[in-house]
Amino acid sequence: MILVFAVIGCKKDETKKEDKYAFVVPANFPAPVYTFENNPVTEAGFKLGKKLFFDPILSVDNTVSCNNCHNQSLAFADLSLHPFSKGVEERQGIRNAPQLVNLAFMKEFFWDGGVTHLDFVPLNAIESEFEMDEEIGHVIEKLNADPEYPALFEQAFGSSKVTTPLMLHALAQFTTMMVSNNSPYDKYLRGEAALSEHELEGLHLFEQKCQSCHAGILFTDESYRNNGIDTAFTDLGRARITAFDGDIGKFRVPSLRNVAITPPYMHNAKFASLEAVLDHYINGIKPSPSLDASLKNGIPMTPSEKTAIISFLKTLTDKDFTQDERFFRE
Repeated sequence: MILVFAVIGCKKDETKKEDKYAFVVPANFPAPVYTFENNPVTEAGFKLGKKLFFDPILSVDNTVSCNNCHNQSLAFADLSLHPFSKGVEERQGIRNAPQLVNLAFMKEFFWDGGVTHLDFVPLNAIESEFEMDEEIGHVIEKLNADPEYPALFEQAFGSSKVTTPLMLHALAQFTTMMVSNNSPYDKYLRGEAALSEHELEGLHLFEQKCQSCHAGILFTDESYRNNGIDTAFTDLGRARITAFDGDIGKFRVPSLRNVAITPPYMHNAKFASLEAVLDHYINGIKPSPSLDASLKNGIPMTPSEKTAIISFLKTLTDKDFTQDERFFRE
């Protein structure tokens, strides 16, 4: 049995079989950042959040849902044929939609870190002209007028009046449960499975060459870095939030969990394959004032080292997560 530590609003592993809607903290994960003390996950709240996640009622013309850009089979990332997110009227966004995974453990969200609490993440998509292009007040009006939602909010929160905070809490209950910790690599760490010699070689190389940024069990240090994609940036990245010139071209270091099934890569969807990503780090780094110092000379690796690292990265694919029936559309 996997041991877990208890935090407010979470349950220990022995409840997992009894209550599949309990938030469980894996033993080797950090404490969650999400404020479960204000919004503990319940079955009614989770199911309400799931209904909202799949419902295009959140968009201005009732055509686009959260699921449009976040597909479970791809670890809740977008389809590779949509390098940039597509919203109402097929409007194209400016960035590649990231996967949704282990969100309860993250301090900031989006490629530029523009939101610092998971509750407020949906507002960006709802009000963005490139995504749902809706006003939050109108969404609440639609939900209150809907024949089903008031009763569902009553079940989840004890109030049939739909409000913005309650809607956001429902969505958060659904998305906090998106915990990925059962990949072949996780099973290897727990002594439940072995990695091949080639995968282990890739793991050791990854620790030497990649782990300074993609750190820890979440495979991200949650920093913002310029990794040499361009010499000039029309998308200012982190500088859009900080208004600091030194942050121009810096973007959030993404988690590498499930990375093999979430192409294309980078905020601008520049690379279609993991091979292309590693080639970039080997000899494709472009200089600019904010380039991360660790990348000025690239990351040397031989062709065999590159294939070994990719072999390891594939062990981060969590099929139990991508096939978890709790997240299936009903």
